[in-house]
Amino acid sequence: MPTSKRKNRAPLSGVRVIDASRVLAGPYLAMLLGDLGADVIKIEKPDGGDQTRAWGPPWVGEGDGRVSAYYVAANRNKRSVALDLKRPEARETFEQLVAGADILVENFLPREWKRLGFRSSNFRRRHPRLVHCTVTSYGTTGPDADRPAYDVVLQAESGLMSLTGFPTGEPVRVGVAIVDMLTALYGLSATLAALRERDRTGRGRRVEIAMIDAGTAFLSYAAQSWLADGRQPPPLGSRHPNLAPYQAFAASDGWFIVGVGSEDLWHRFCAAIEKPALEADPRFATNEARVRNRDELDRLLADVFAAHPREHWEKAMRENRVPGGPTAGVGEAVTKARERGQVVSLPTGAYGDLETIAAPFVFGGRRPVPARAAPALGEHTEEVLRALGSGAG
Repeated sequence: MPTSKRKNRAPLSGVRVIDASRVLAGPYLAMLLGDLGADVIKIEKPDGGDQTRAWGPPWVGEGDGRVSAYYVAANRNKRSVALDLKRPEARETFEQLVAGADILVENFLPREWKRLGFRSSNFRRRHPRLVHCTVTSYGTTGPDADRPAYDVVLQAESGLMSLTGFPTGEPVRVGVAIVDMLTALYGLSATLAALRERDRTGRGRRVEIAMIDAGTAFLSYAAQSWLADGRQPPPLGSRHPNLAPYQAFAASDGWFIVGVGSEDLWHRFCAAIEKPALEADPRFATNEARVRNRDELDRLLADVFAAHPREHWEKAMRENRVPGGPTAGVGEAVTKARERGQVVSLPTGAYGDLETIAAPFVFGGRRPVPARAAPALGEHTEEVLRALGSGAG
C-alpha cells in the first residue's frame, strides 16, 4: 500500500461496531468509535427509533423528516438499521450482525436484555471474539440493576451536584449531560483496551460501565478530600476548594476568570493587577493562607477587577503569563472552535447540509473528518441486510 494511503487510514478502519444503544452515553461512545474510523451500524426500533430523535426544539431538516439537533450531536458516522427486536426473526438478524462485528455497544436494562432472549453467558459463547460494552445506570447486578435513570438524577446521586452552584439555593446541574459524556469517555477507553486485548489473544470480553460509577469516579480530588478528613466539600460557585484565587471576578463589563495554581503564578498575578503589596501580606503569602482567608482576598480583588474592563485584564494576564480569560457564550466558543478548525461540515445527508463540532482527536496533524451525517431512521436497513443476505426487519 502506498505511504500516502497508509497515512490517511483512520485508526479503527476495518472495525465493525453494532450500536444497539439509545439516548446519549452509549450513542456518543459509538459515535466516537465511528469518528476513529469504525463502521458503526445503529440498531433502532422501527416505531420512532432512538427517543432523542424527538428531543427538540431545535430541529434540523423539514416537516415530518425533521430530527432534533440533540440526536444529530451523538449519531454522525453511523448507518441506521430499523429492527424490531421483539420479533424472533429480527433477533436472529441482530445476532447475524453481531457475529460479523468486533464491538457491540448496548444499554439495555438487564431484564430487557433477558426478555429479548439474550443471556450473557450464552451470548459470549456464541460470539467469543466480540467486545461487548454494556452501559447501565447502576450496574448489571444488585438491587438497582433494573432501575432506570437520566443524567440529572445521576448528577445528584453521584455527588457531583453537591459541588455545583452556591451554598444557598437549589441544587444545580452541570449545563450539559456530563455523566452521560463521562460514561461515554470512560467506556471508550475500556472498550479500546478490550479490543487491543482481543487482537492479542483472540478472545473478546464484556465491558461494563455504570453511569453512577462514572459520575462518582469524576469526583476525583473531591472524593479523595472526603476520604482524607470526612468533610463534605461545600459548593463554591466558580471557586476552587484547594486554590485561591481560582474563580470568577466581575470586571467593569462582565465576568473574568483567573486561575492561580502556584506561588510563582501568585507573584505574577500580583504584578498583573499591579498590587505588589499583596505578595508580602501574611494573610495571602501562601496558598494555604489564601484559602484560609479567601473571603478577605475576594473582597480586595473584587474592587480591583471592577475598575477595568475584561479586555484590560485579558491583556494584563497574557503579558504576565497568568491563566485567565473572559467567560464565553456557546456562540463565542463555537466561533473560536471554527478558527481552530474544529467546526467541520458533515456530508450532505437526510437532514441537509449541516456543520458539527469534530471530536478533539488529531492524528499526525490531521483532524478526522466525518464520513457520514446522522442517518434517517432505517436509512440503511436495506443496504445492510442485503449485504447480510437477510430481509428481516
